[in-house]
Amino acid sequence: MNVIIVEDDKIQSANLKKMIQQIDNGINIYESDDMGDALKIANEYNIDIFYIDISLKNSSGLDFAIEIRKTPKYEFSLVIFLTTHLEYISKAFKEVHCYDYILKPYDIADVMNMTKRYILNGTNVKEAPVDKRHVIFEITKGINVKIYVDEIMFVEVSLGVCMVHTVNGVYKTSKSTLKGVLKRINCSNIIQCHKSFIVNVKQIKKIQNIDNKLSEIHFENYDKNALLGYKYKKTIMEQFQQCG
Repeated sequence: MNVIIVEDDKIQSANLKKMIQQIDNGINIYESDDMGDALKIANEYNIDIFYIDISLKNSSGLDFAIEIRKTPKYEFSLVIFLTTHLEYISKAFKEVHCYDYILKPYDIADVMNMTKRYILNGTNVKEAPVDKRHVIFEITKGINVKIYVDEIMFVEVSLGVCMVHTVNGVYKTSKSTLKGVLKRINCSNIIQCHKSFIVNVKQIKKIQNIDNKLSEIHFENYDKNALLGYKYKKTIMEQFQQCG
């Protein structure tokens, strides 16, 4: 696993590096404080995760991210922005398709949880074909995120709040109904499994009974589960067996 931290604040960069190393000492971490040097590193090595400060002193982290997206091998690589300015995040999602962001000062729990999640699932994103289908969700006012359909594990809608669980994290949006989300996704592998849940059958690892009316759906390397109601169990089980 190769990671690069593009950050012109030496102390911030050292802190972030230390946090990532606590996850796994075997992770190769490269550091850079400007766009030119970072591009050289990205060209020389195969970088799996980019941590990029949006506001570099001598250049723009956004410009660097836009530049690496032009390289085929980094078209779908994991880009995580580091920022104290949320107003730039909208542009980051729209222009670069970044996968997440970390606010400064860094919270060690956030950094470690996010990095662990991406280390486990990052290869799924890197190898994404260019023509992958996607859905756009507005996660906050003015910030829209592109979510690839086959990366969705499950979706939960409750009281108008929609939580989209993907291999790259959870995205929260409002003013959504389960029926509306299903219609927007429009994929035969993603079907309703409960009055409040829809699930990607291809992402299911295990189905476990809770009682005679309710079951839990488990996913690979993910600690949250979806519910399966008895009304939908036959259909889900048939598709799950076919996928297996």
